Amino acid sequence: MSESEQETALPTKPEQLFDCFRELGIETRTIEHAPVFTVEEAKSVRDDLPGGHSKNLFLRNKKGQMWLVTCFEDRKIDLKALGAALGAGRVSFGSPDRLRTHLGVEPGAVTPFAVINDRDSNVTFVLDQGMLEADPLNFHPLVNRMTTAIAPQDLIKFLEAQNHAPAFLDLDALESAAQES
Repeated sequence: MSESEQETALPTKPEQLFDCFRELGIETRTIEHAPVFTVEEAKSVRDDLPGGHSKNLFLRNKKGQMWLVTCFEDRKIDLKALGAALGAGRVSFGSPDRLRTHLGVEPGAVTPFAVINDRDSNVTFVLDQGMLEADPLNFHPLVNRMTTAIAPQDLIKFLEAQNHAPAFLDLDALESAAQES
């Protein structure tokens, strides 16, 4: 599938996301770059884009419950400890098909902005509370060939407007506890 066919197939296009930001009075800055699929590739194309950069984990448990966990890009994640902290039991990564079905994005383009496509609120959004300290925060706007900078309070405003108020998790404390055990 070509890049333009992928964008056409998405439930919400980046331009529609930007319209949503404008309607909510949210200012963002977006840069275009070569498509990236990993944190390392993203680091190589961002030039001087300041602020916090993320990785976004689309997770599920055996009961079919789903979470989108957003944290700093270099954060080490212990899935067993994270699953326990979420009250989810054992979690694993959701499949690309599940990702497309519930968040309307492709692997490599996972972003908190994708909750705009989760109209039935099947996915719980979890934000590493430490990310609120970075300003701006940077995420893909539903495709992996752009990065959008947004203020932390505006990210929360957007999430709440999509009926996905974030659950906050202190991943620093979780990481410390995992190291002690």
